[in-house]
Amino acid sequence: MTNDFKTSDFYYDLPEELIAQTPIKERDHSRLLVLDKKTGEIEHRHFYDITKYLNEGDCLVINDTKVLPARLYGTKKDTDALIELLLLKRISDTRWETLVKPGKKARVGTEIIFKEGLLTGSIVEVHEDGNRIIEFDYSGIFEEILDRLGEMPLPPYIHEKLDDKNRYQTIYARNPGSAAAPTAGLHFNDELLKKIEESGVSIARLTLHVGLGTFRPVKAEYISEHKMHSEYYELTEEEAEKINSAKRNGNRIISVGTTSTRTLETIGDENGFVRAQNGWTDIFIFPGYKYRVIDSLITNFHLPESTLVMLVSALAGKENIMNAYNAAVENKYRFFSFGDAMLIK
Repeated sequence: MTNDFKTSDFYYDLPEELIAQTPIKERDHSRLLVLDKKTGEIEHRHFYDITKYLNEGDCLVINDTKVLPARLYGTKKDTDALIELLLLKRISDTRWETLVKPGKKARVGTEIIFKEGLLTGSIVEVHEDGNRIIEFDYSGIFEEILDRLGEMPLPPYIHEKLDDKNRYQTIYARNPGSAAAPTAGLHFNDELLKKIEESGVSIARLTLHVGLGTFRPVKAEYISEHKMHSEYYELTEEEAEKINSAKRNGNRIISVGTTSTRTLETIGDENGFVRAQNGWTDIFIFPGYKYRVIDSLITNFHLPESTLVMLVSALAGKENIMNAYNAAVENKYRFFSFGDAMLIK
């Protein structure tokens, strides 16, 4: 792996008005920039044109994680002071790693009450990074209580309120556990997925629960010094076989999103085959990395100097990616979570 890249090598200039604040009305009507990773050639399309780039026998890999309405508002039991809580990672049935604001007064033993006592929590541990472990007490099903009390944890660059919280979910989301959406999948609707399957493309599902570390900036001067956050993934036998079957037949593996990509590259062997397993990945992909499993990638446009810009640069080459991003800016594409898409073919 090349170790001499600086974080600043992955900077591009983005006017703030191009950061999409709301999703567009029709999921598949977002724009699609198509980048040929070998030639660097660029085409401008719409997402519903994606079928033109998928061939019979290819395997499309999607991440079926579901975003939890993980932002909660409560009050301290002893003072009634307002507390904001963000669920980051489930540790057990009743324990979660969380981000608490304001953190200074949230010490071990602090009790928090949410919505007339439907849910209560007690801080049992404070980590070095400031995250808190909270033990929750409730009756009933935790996910149902969250649906009633929680708000979607939209990324920090989105300032508009989301009218329909389902628009920050993919239509195929089914395994709750993410603090952020796998946003490349937001462009698919039922009709488009059906059309893709009917064309002879297999669709394989995996799960990677997206953590908030996905928005954490790279602070190291040299990217090789950056420490990635870890995220939980799982892939079943049945879904692994769909991927391996396409691979054996010489067809392409097309990953939907950087989350699917990181999972596949974590579990793929040197020949690009995968096996069913679950675990935690902190894989960091940047230029110099040789992809083993995926051939093509559907993804959104990522933040300057982010690990995700580095990941796509490893697939298409840094120069090609920077040219594509500059073309997207010139053509006024919409950026980030609710923005437009890119196909690296």
